[in-house]
Amino acid sequence: MEHAFTIAFLWLVLAVGSALLASAIGLSIALVEICVGVAASAALMAVNAGDLLAANSDWLRFLATTGAVLLTFLAGAELDPAVMRTKLVEVNVVGAVGFFAPFLGCAALAYYGLGWDSNASWLAGIALSTTSMAVVYAVMLETGLNQTEFGKGILGACFINDLGTVIALGLLFSPFTYKTLLFVVITGVTLAALPGLTAWLTHHYGHRTAAIRTKWIMLILFGLGALALWAGSEAVLPAYLAGMILAGRATKDAHWMRRMRTLTVGFLTPFYFLRAGTLVSLPALLGAPIVFLVLLAGKVASKIFGLYPLIGVFRQDAKERWYYTLLMSTGLTFGTISALFGLAHGLISQEQYSYLVAAVIASAVVPTIIAGTAFLPVHLIPERSQEAVRMHRERALGEEG
Repeated sequence: MEHAFTIAFLWLVLAVGSALLASAIGLSIALVEICVGVAASAALMAVNAGDLLAANSDWLRFLATTGAVLLTFLAGAELDPAVMRTKLVEVNVVGAVGFFAPFLGCAALAYYGLGWDSNASWLAGIALSTTSMAVVYAVMLETGLNQTEFGKGILGACFINDLGTVIALGLLFSPFTYKTLLFVVITGVTLAALPGLTAWLTHHYGHRTAAIRTKWIMLILFGLGALALWAGSEAVLPAYLAGMILAGRATKDAHWMRRMRTLTVGFLTPFYFLRAGTLVSLPALLGAPIVFLVLLAGKVASKIFGLYPLIGVFRQDAKERWYYTLLMSTGLTFGTISALFGLAHGLISQEQYSYLVAAVIASAVVPTIIAGTAFLPVHLIPERSQEAVRMHRERALGEEG
């Protein structure tokens, strides 16, 4: 037990340091946590202490995955059903193109440009087709754009994009079995009953029993997550669907949502983002940086060329178009999951895995930094959040001066 507390202490040192650094330089804390994870892992490897953080221990992976699941649930819960109905065409079209453009483009790049075999190339296309719901939602929370129809539209398109990734991975490499059927049926029945059961529980016990709603939601998310993993899917997928189902009710209870965000962002997500950074192998990248740069450029370029003209149909302002496009160019959760799936099933080598994970993680950092510093649509940010962003930037600029 002492060992576990010591490891948790070290991770929280990195988490607090990341928060202070993010405040000082004016970047999203999620991106800083990823970069700190990369730096910490490289520094420990240099002094032969690579296992000090125990990044692959079961309990730490559980904390990191729980952070991703809850963050994804909260992202789904932010979607206003009325806004989504008005944005149905936009969300589906942008999400679909956001998947197919890098899926086909990066698969062709890996096959013809890097000389990878067909399985590795298709796996690369899947891993690089993703959009990071976790990063996008974390950025939305910090700017306040999660409260706007613009932000809700981006989150909806992210979901459609990642849904395409999950379906492609299943169709190409995971055969449909009775487990898949049971997962779909049980998830469908549970989600159909979830609004009514949650309303009944809230009405009878919501304001009398300690945090019963939070415990109830965790019960559902862990249950569906276990079922998804048993069926060969991922726990974050039903979490997003559960959030969407409860979106209308959740947005009416700001106090409960605020407590859920505090639990998630204050404790769990630092483990997720920091651990994502530790997955990058700097020696492998330094040995062949061109492969990493080609994959990163292929992902971001295919997203931009596929989405920027299309998003112009829905958003006329140049900053909004670029911000939308660049956030859709990010990747993390499903990208690393897909790469790990390929490694575990012998579809890609350890080196190819390192290149893919590094490209995926870099795509979470680079487009988001550019979007936040050059194309942030300040005119859409709610007034209170706008003032916080302005003060944040002024402090960072003052320290640079």
